[in-house]
Amino acid sequence: MATPAVVVVDMIKDNLKEPQAPLTLQAGRIIPNLRRLLAAARGLGWPVVFACDSFLKDDFIFRSRLAVHALRGTPGVAVVEELGPEPGDLVLEKRRFSAFFKTDLDQTLRTLNVDQVAVAGLSTAWCVLMTAADALSHDFRSVILEDCCCAHKAEVHRAVVDLYRDHVLNPLFEVTNSQIFLERFQPGT
Repeated sequence: MATPAVVVVDMIKDNLKEPQAPLTLQAGRIIPNLRRLLAAARGLGWPVVFACDSFLKDDFIFRSRLAVHALRGTPGVAVVEELGPEPGDLVLEKRRFSAFFKTDLDQTLRTLNVDQVAVAGLSTAWCVLMTAADALSHDFRSVILEDCCCAHKAEVHRAVVDLYRDHVLNPLFEVTNSQIFLERFQPGT
């Protein structure tokens, strides 16, 4: 029987190191939801994947206005303690926005008999959206969990989830909240 996987994108120390930064403040609001989601997913035996920025010092991405951060091999690429990882969770290093781009995530999920990917984390308009879109492009049903992801501004997050909430690719690509998503997998539903 196929199963969902939860992919948590970029919830790493370097992305949340500045306590008063807008993204850190928004991320603080989703951590309780992420903790509930991860506890439920682990309890159901679903794969949990932490897809983490892990750049090289001279990485192409830093030719933009993006500050150098999350350098491979430094403590900043570790998942924040509030979320894990726990034994059995997978940690995936990534150098671009999508967790699928030039990684083995596709093959790993197929090996685990996954048919659906629920995406959470940072940032809704970039890495979450691109991971969710690439999941669909790899023929996985894809879900953005709107209460488990955020952007640097609440209005940016809301604009993205509203854009994809009701569109032609639904239910293959959808936006919902974690509670509704998890209820689908309760016995008798």
